[in-house]
Amino acid sequence: MREQKKRRTRDALLLAALDLFITQGYEQTTVDEIVDAVEVSQRTFFRYFASKEDVAFAIQEMVESHFLSELRRRPASETPFEAIRRAVLCAWNSLGDTIEAIATVELHMRTYRMIESTPSLLATHLRRSIDLENQIALLIAEREGLDVEEDPRPRIAVAAFCGVMRVTGQLWGRERDAGVESWRVLTERYLDQLGPALAGDWRSGAGNRNGAGNGTGAGNGTGAGACREPG
Repeated sequence: MREQKKRRTRDALLLAALDLFITQGYEQTTVDEIVDAVEVSQRTFFRYFASKEDVAFAIQEMVESHFLSELRRRPASETPFEAIRRAVLCAWNSLGDTIEAIATVELHMRTYRMIESTPSLLATHLRRSIDLENQIALLIAEREGLDVEEDPRPRIAVAAFCGVMRVTGQLWGRERDAGVESWRVLTERYLDQLGPALAGDWRSGAGNRNGAGNGTGAGNGTGAGACREPG
């Protein structure tokens, strides 16, 4: 019961903080306002979060951990990029359940836009992205039996993948009324174009813009079925 109470307090602080960040601005919100909304002390706040910034990225950190877990579960028979691609799409399939354990998907989407539009948080977001890239590269290197310091391929593949994720996040963020499914579709479409963009003949391969014949795993199962291991 004590652990349940701690979790309820942490979740209440998180929800109150995100609501204040979105409605009145991150920089304008104080820790005092957050704790007043939940009727706890500052000491209680800092028992769960190191700072306001820590709160702002709490759900995003949970989503990233979910993706990393999906990646660890991909079968060894998949190529590195196929494993990354399917892991992110499988994570999208269960994104709602992951987030709604604490908040709503809509709150997460609005928080993401808030982070993208707040300079101080955007700088942290970029730093966190670099840390995440390193974690993914180490995972890929481990599953392929490679030394990430000696073989550049894991870092190159992950850099390309994370670049696509940043682009789709920025494009999605421009559409104020876009939902989580539209972000997933956009992500899948852009990931399918990664192969042609890097190695294809753009002048003669115009048809590839629609995602056909790209050699990156399109057509091999991208929905919920792709989350099941072969065999």
